[in-house]
Amino acid sequence: MFYEPGKTPHNLPFDPFKACVVPRPIGWISTVSPDGASHNLAPYSQFNNLTFDPPYVMFSANQVSPTERKDTVRNAEATGKFGWSLATWALRDSVAATAEQVAYGVDEFERAGLEKVFSTSLPGDTAANGEGINPVPLVAASPVRFECVYHTTLRLPGNPPVGSVDVVIGRVVGVHIADDVLTDGRLDVRKTQPIARCGYYEYAVIRETFEMTVPGLSEALHAGLEGSTQRFEALGKKKKSEEPEEKHGDVSKTA
Repeated sequence: MFYEPGKTPHNLPFDPFKACVVPRPIGWISTVSPDGASHNLAPYSQFNNLTFDPPYVMFSANQVSPTERKDTVRNAEATGKFGWSLATWALRDSVAATAEQVAYGVDEFERAGLEKVFSTSLPGDTAANGEGINPVPLVAASPVRFECVYHTTLRLPGNPPVGSVDVVIGRVVGVHIADDVLTDGRLDVRKTQPIARCGYYEYAVIRETFEMTVPGLSEALHAGLEGSTQRFEALGKKKKSEEPEEKHGDVSKTA
């Protein structure tokens, strides 16, 4: 079959597009209101990392209506920061609970019965106990958490009734990883068991992986696939040391 979105019908009982791009990691994004009075937590299935050196992530949020933007977007832009917590199999019911649309200012952490921990590396953060100027809450039970500084919003045109879409990009400045999900120094997906968004109302849980290396790639490209900033740094130093030294001729002055 073939169809052109927005131009020709696919003639299927269910729209296939979101089921084509799977599985998608879930952006369980947390924010704080500009006045620090309320906390927000919501999952976004259109989420991913963009690069790793330095690390950036993005999430895409449809508007609530043609004129109303999501609470998460409003808070991230106003405060300049947001958090991400890994959505896992053990926390799947809480992820669903925080997806419910509620009034602005309602604390989804409290509604879902989730304990909070607070950011320590974001603007205004002053202490690990959460004391500071509007620290960002994170899901304490999640084994992996990011602290992110807001970078920019890309607005994409959309069709009614939602209208434009906000693509929010942030730089990761703090990473929390629970010790018990590490195996031999590697983050173990068999221990974190992340859930991912599939098509329609389907989700997946990741418990098994396989390894595959791409043949013929340079060391730098392999380092990029691994996401290793250490290898990148070492390669940069090696390249710099192999560059020929710049030679300067003698300069003499004649009276």
